[in-house]
Amino acid sequence: MKALALHWKILLGIVVGILTGLLLPYFPGFSMGNLFSIPDGKTLVIDWIKPFGTIFINLLKLIAIPLIITSLITGVAALKDISKFSRIGIRTIGFYVFTTLAATSLGLFIVNLIKPSRSLSPATKDELMALYSTDASGKIEAAFETRDSGPLQPLVDIVPDNIFEALSQNGNMLQVIFFVIFLGIGLILIKEEDAKPVVSFFHSLNEVIMKLIDLIMLGAPYGVLALMATLVVESPSVELFMALIMYSITVILGLLILIFAFYPALVKIYTKRSYKSFFQGIAPAQLLAFSTSSSAATLPVTMERVQEHLGVDEEVASFVLPVGATVNMDGTSLYQAVAAVFIANTLGMELTLGQQITVILTATLASIGSAAVPGAGMVMLVIVLSAIGVPEAGLALIFAVDRPLDMIRTVANVTSDATIAMIVGKSLGMLHDPVEKKWDDNYPAQDK
Repeated sequence: MKALALHWKILLGIVVGILTGLLLPYFPGFSMGNLFSIPDGKTLVIDWIKPFGTIFINLLKLIAIPLIITSLITGVAALKDISKFSRIGIRTIGFYVFTTLAATSLGLFIVNLIKPSRSLSPATKDELMALYSTDASGKIEAAFETRDSGPLQPLVDIVPDNIFEALSQNGNMLQVIFFVIFLGIGLILIKEEDAKPVVSFFHSLNEVIMKLIDLIMLGAPYGVLALMATLVVESPSVELFMALIMYSITVILGLLILIFAFYPALVKIYTKRSYKSFFQGIAPAQLLAFSTSSSAATLPVTMERVQEHLGVDEEVASFVLPVGATVNMDGTSLYQAVAAVFIANTLGMELTLGQQITVILTATLASIGSAAVPGAGMVMLVIVLSAIGVPEAGLALIFAVDRPLDMIRTVANVTSDATIAMIVGKSLGMLHDPVEKKWDDNYPAQDK
């Protein structure tokens, strides 16, 4: 009998968790004198099920810093050829940063416009805030301290004075990212033979981290079960699930705007290609991305479609697309922005303008470090929540709908990669008609 796929196991865990949270509180518990006693159902959930949800959250937090370090160093070090970096790399990274910032900003605009948590009553928000009060109190105090500091303090805070101290807290992730990018630039600038042992070490470590994520995700059904059961028991509210539906609609709306409006518009403006030809070329890769939720697994198909059906030269596609699968996660950054604001508002926390700017920066940089595998966006969301003082345990609020949203945001990631490959190819004169194989007029004759 074929084993159940992981995403079905997670969905099953969500259902079982909700049912457990709804039904177990009716269990009265009983005692047999001094021999033994079984507590009531609610106590069973809080004392014996909730800890497994806490362990799962801790594992996600545990792996976040190692994941972003290894992914970023591996991605930056891939630009080892400085001539290729200057010719293709600068354009590629520039457009990737632009589209990621645009996606994050779009996510913030939509979530502030729709306000998916507004269906929650103040009483429900107070309940949820009380639920996470232990996690929240210290972070809220730190957020007030940040608000009262000078205008350039956030810029100062990005540069660490002790990298080992920065590594000790997920809330210092911007400092870690700064150091890792700085280290990656150093690796590009030294001799390749000197950099090779360091790059090989981080590449191997990255493979180990990917395997650890696989192991953590094997426990995801049980962690999700525990989180959902605890959420239902400690805050049973129909309002919350209605807000969750509105949250899903908000994320999907933002992703659809990216996929069907923003990227085709960029293609039309920069390459003059039609809406129809673009989607005819990339559609198979989009469908595979939707089914696998993995940019990395989709990469071979993406490269074939971009080269053979969208007309991007192999030299450009072979550089832009693998780097994109590592550092270009527009769908993930949009989702993280929406999720961060939704979780904060659901817990009764209103984010200031400064905190929302922090969301843009952190979600952009965190998405660069997201692994191109299912579930990695959830790990990176821990970083975004930590940066703005929102309790990471609030992840429990959105676990129920993460898998289907992950499928759609992977489509956005792959579509963005193809879009940037076409734009970079056009800027270098290395984009041709996929049918006639007719090169653009500005393509250098010596390179034909």
